[in-house]
Amino acid sequence: MLLAYVVWQGMRAANKYRELVAAGDIPTIRLIVDEAMAEWRSGRPPKGLPPAVWMGVQTMEVLDVGPDYVHVSCNAEGEYKMVEGRWLETKSPLQEAMAIAAKATEMLLYELPHMKLDRVVVDVYTTYRDAAGVRRERILACDAGREDARQVDWDEWTPQQITERLGVRYRLGEHGQALPLSPNGETVQPPVEGP
Repeated sequence: MLLAYVVWQGMRAANKYRELVAAGDIPTIRLIVDEAMAEWRSGRPPKGLPPAVWMGVQTMEVLDVGPDYVHVSCNAEGEYKMVEGRWLETKSPLQEAMAIAAKATEMLLYELPHMKLDRVVVDVYTTYRDAAGVRRERILACDAGREDARQVDWDEWTPQQITERLGVRYRLGEHGQALPLSPNGETVQPPVEGP
């Protein structure tokens, strides 16, 4: 009896969440998104997902929520390894940003309980260090609609292919390095190949 009551209460709560989401109740939508992100922050990475990408997903923060969309930010840093006494970049911050944006978008579109968003916006930031100090700048913006996401092969496509299909904006410098995006974004640059 107790188990049946617990199951019934859970179903009742889930139905109430769905009703509130369908009515566009922003506090409920925000609560669902926040709870999912809290679970992702404490969870283990999905099998086969690189640890750096999972760490980037775990930095996800909500910037805005609407009745049918969510806008989040994440952090990405390049990957380096020591080769003959020198640090060598193996993945650029932009390559990591694409992988993080692809995974974050997939999770927000398909793994939120009790709701299905129509649109997800993911901004990815990285750290710049120069004579002026350390600053955090947005290097990639991905604006994904559910209809475009249905056309993506999430298991077979590379992060670059996924983000380009979903609608990505970034800028490249003359040496192929990621440049900060202006507040209104920039147009897509040529594809990013290896480091």
